[in-house]
This record gives sequence, structure tokens and C-alpha cells, in this order.
Amino acid sequence: MKRLVRPSLGLIGQLVAILLLTVTIEFGISTLLYERASQFSVRDDEARRLAEHLVISQRIIAEQPASDREETAAEVSTERYALRWEPTLPAPPRVAPSLDGMQRQIVEWEPSLARADLRVHLTSPGRRARIAGGLRLADGSWLYFRTLQPVKGLNLATERILLALIPALALMALGGLLVRRALLPLRDLASAADRLGDGNGGTEHVAEAGPGEVTRVIAAFNRMQDRIHALIEDRTQALAAVGHDMRTPLARLRLRAEDVADPARRSAIARDVTEMEAMIASLLAYLGGEGDPEAPVVADVAVICATIVDDAVDAGRAVTYQGPDHLAMHVRRSALKRAISNLVDNALRFGTAVTLSVVERPDAVLIAVEDDGSGIDPAMLHKVLEPFVRAGDARGRDTAGFGLGLSIVARMVEQEGGKLTLANHPAGGLRAEICLPRR
Repeated sequence: MKRLVRPSLGLIGQLVAILLLTVTIEFGISTLLYERASQFSVRDDEARRLAEHLVISQRIIAEQPASDREETAAEVSTERYALRWEPTLPAPPRVAPSLDGMQRQIVEWEPSLARADLRVHLTSPGRRARIAGGLRLADGSWLYFRTLQPVKGLNLATERILLALIPALALMALGGLLVRRALLPLRDLASAADRLGDGNGGTEHVAEAGPGEVTRVIAAFNRMQDRIHALIEDRTQALAAVGHDMRTPLARLRLRAEDVADPARRSAIARDVTEMEAMIASLLAYLGGEGDPEAPVVADVAVICATIVDDAVDAGRAVTYQGPDHLAMHVRRSALKRAISNLVDNALRFGTAVTLSVVERPDAVLIAVEDDGSGIDPAMLHKVLEPFVRAGDARGRDTAGFGLGLSIVARMVEQEGGKLTLANHPAGGLRAEICLPRR
């Protein structure tokens, strides 16, 4: 048996359906309120007074010849009611609502008016509303009447506005909720797109729900995620294999260099091997993919920085630490330690004295590495954070690696939600600052 598939209206179709639904409900409610307005009844004495005046006026005018009826209608008019005689019923329909309740009251007081095709309506709903209408005489002519004073008890202006405004606001809220529900899969898609490539790794499929167009977009996004992660995984595996294969001949080359009799040549070969190993390590670190098995933990950033300084001091380098003794934060401990170590090593490469400082703020923690080197050309401060870009002659070009050190640090800091900035110190040297938000 063939499975029935529920047809999808699509995004445009759902929005049109929501608008159509709200407009239909609003029309129905407005019509109901308008009809209810026509059911308002005036006081019994008003209906009785009008009924008596109509009966008397009908008899007086009916007894007059057709030529005198118009004048007679004017004579029987009072300060409260104006009468007018017409030989025929006008063709244009009335726009004002009828007063069925008041008409029934008038007929109850004067049953004879039921045979006169009595019609009662409001001239216009509002504060200046007046009652008007007509009744048919025996010869087919019409006697029209209207009140000269606004009808008391029929103040519909404010009430009708409020009654119409409340359902309109409710329908606007209902329409907003329905539109929000129709677009909810797009919000989930946007959140998943923001999380894609944030360094947490893994593939997060978005539920394929919603209108047809949105479902197709989500399905395409999920397929794209799978392709991207597959490419990254293949690249990571290939790089790991290449790195392993290249380290093997480099290790053999280092061993064979020991057999070189010339010390200068042996030292040159060792430096070249060391440089190639550093280049391979930096390339693998930068192109290693987005997968990071390390999870954020609570770590003492101050102790990490102090440990890095102690290791450098033990190696005979002039590095000092300034900051608190303890500072706990929720970070990827190993990644942050590598980033700070890279900055310290970079500073020691181009300077003789390095200062590592930690400053705690209410909303962030600043980790700064300052050296006494020659600094960087101001035009290159932002470019050196890009991969495969080296600084100018001021920082030297005969260094190991591909120029990926600062790029790797910037990526690690970005994964922590922070930012790496570079600035030349006024007294000379470079200041590299990591700003980590408190979380």
C-alpha cells in the first residue's frame, strides 16, 4: 500500500495561510461586533415615544392628498423628530446598521406598524448617532423620519474601538507566534551554522522540519557538514601520515650527521634538520583540523604562566612573571599553555628580556608577553597573524618554521573565545596580549 505523504505548503504558503487565517478571524470578529452594535436598544420610553409619533403622523399624512403630504410632513415634525414624505423608496441601500431590537420594541408598542414595513437604522455608529428610518403608507409611498438629537445610550465610538482593538492585538500576537513557529527551524539552522567550525569538533545534524523550502535548506546544510568533516578528517589523517613519514628520514639524517667529521658541516646539517622538524611541527599544528579532543576544565592560569616562566629561567633565559599567585578559569589547559609558550618563545627569539604578566578584570583576564626586541613594522601588525606571513626585517627572517607561530596562537585563543592583539611597546619591543573573557 502506497504511503500517503502530507503535502507541504512551503514557507510562502504557510505565511500566506497565517495571514489569511488572521484576516478571516478579524473579519468575523469585526462583523460580529458590528452586528452586535445593531442590537443595542434604547430606553423603553424612547421607543414608545417614537412609536406614538409614527402612528399619529402616519394617519395624518395618509389622510392628505399626495400634493399636500410633503407640507404636512414638515408641519408634524417636532423639535425631536423630523419627517419627510417621498412617493417611492430610494434605490441606494443603507450602509448604517439596522436596529432590529428597537424595531421590535416599536412594533410591540404599536402593532399596526408591523404592516407598514417599518425600517429603523442608525445614521452612523458613534457619539453623534441618530435614529432614522421609514415606513410604507397604504398607497405605496414612504414616510421617512429621523431624530434631531443624538441618541443617548448608543455611545459606540470608544467601545467599538476598544472591542475591535483587543482582538486585533490578540490576532497580531497569534500571528507572530505562528510565524515564529514556522521559522523556528531556521533559527536552529542558524545556531548550528554558528557552531560549525568552533573547534569543538563533531557533526551536529539539524532536525529536518518545517516548510518544504526550509527542510531542503536544512538537508543541504547537513550534507555539507558531512562533506566538510569528511574532508577535514581525510586531511588530518593524511597530514599525520606525512608527518610520521617525514620524521623517520629526518631522524636517520640526524644520526648520519653524527658521522660527519667536519664539526662545522655537522652543526649546519643539525640546524637544517632542526629547522625542518620545526617546520613540520608548525604545519601539522596549524593544519591539524578542527577536531580537538581536549575539553575545557577549571585551571589555574596564574600557575600555568608561572610554570612557563620557571622553565625559561631554568634554561638560563631572562623571563619574569608579574601577576597574581592564583587565578582559576574555565579553559582548555594544554592549548592555552601551548599558546602562551609560543608567545614566550617568539619573544625570546627576538629579545633578550621578556615579561609575562597576568591582569585580572571583572569581565576578562589579560595575559601579556612583552620583549625588548626591535618590534614589528606597524603596517605588519595585523598581517603577521595571518598564516604563512612573516614579519619584516625588524623581526628577522632567518627563523625556523613557515611563519605559522602567531597564527596557531591566534587560533588557540579564538577557540577559548578570546582575542590576540599585537602592539609595539613605546619603550621598544613587542607586546602580545591575550584577552580571555570570564565565563
